[in-house]
Amino acid sequence: MLLGFSGNLFLAEEQAREVLLRRGLRLRELPRLSGDDVKAEVVAPHLAPSLFGEAALLIDLAGVKVPAGLMELLVRSGATVAVLDAAPSAARLKLYEAGEHHPAPAPSKSGELAAWVGKRAQEQGLKLDRDAALYLAEVFGPDLAGMVSELNKLTLLPGALTREAVARVVGLEAPGDSFAMLGAATAGQSAEALRHLGRLLASGEDPFKLLGAVVWQYSLVARCVALQATGERVTEALAAQRLAVKAYPAKKALEVARHLSEAKIRTHLGRILEADQGMKSGLDAGAVLERLVVHLSL
Repeated sequence: MLLGFSGNLFLAEEQAREVLLRRGLRLRELPRLSGDDVKAEVVAPHLAPSLFGEAALLIDLAGVKVPAGLMELLVRSGATVAVLDAAPSAARLKLYEAGEHHPAPAPSKSGELAAWVGKRAQEQGLKLDRDAALYLAEVFGPDLAGMVSELNKLTLLPGALTREAVARVVGLEAPGDSFAMLGAATAGQSAEALRHLGRLLASGEDPFKLLGAVVWQYSLVARCVALQATGERVTEALAAQRLAVKAYPAKKALEVARHLSEAKIRTHLGRILEADQGMKSGLDAGAVLERLVVHLSL
């Protein structure tokens, strides 16, 4: 039986472990072939049944150009062959689907990654709060194995795991966050806001795109301030509905808006317009953004 596990290789291997265990097989006990060993003359001896039962084999195709005829050999053998294949061709996918195909798409957005790591933490008995899960998602991105490694370390810590506690153990800074930058600036924390800006620029963010993001985010903030001025109780759900955006940007805009009055918003919008004009006139973009962040902190 040919078992195809395609997509994210970390998740594919986890799925292979579970599927094989249900068949009475342990992944770590199977012969594992990868790299230059993925060729007919090396694979063939592992496909023959032995005195101890039917043959079973794991093949990792990461970075391998599959030799002609190999897949057909696997299908004809009748052995249980689990294949880890990040990007199967149409022909291989057809073969997997004729046997058993187990796609393993990786989460990609921050919210999806945070949900994944939160579920994983729960399975390990860790009390990981959502901000801590988001921190891990921001730091490691699609590196699921890296996140799991950190969770294994965190099992040694007692009690609830906050973002601050997890950050102390991991020891890595999350990439700059433009909403966090605005939040720090409008709370008067200019040094923290400048740190966020520095991380954003160091990570390769284009200054003009970054200013564009600030303009969009500040427009949401301004509209949140206007909503609050009506005297209505403005919840995150209401803000998302009125601003026609998803929950996360609505939540972040509302957090920033709570520090601001209408007069302050007008002043800040003027500063943003000055920054836009300065960058378009050829002034140093990084310096203009730094000055803008300081002005928003006043």
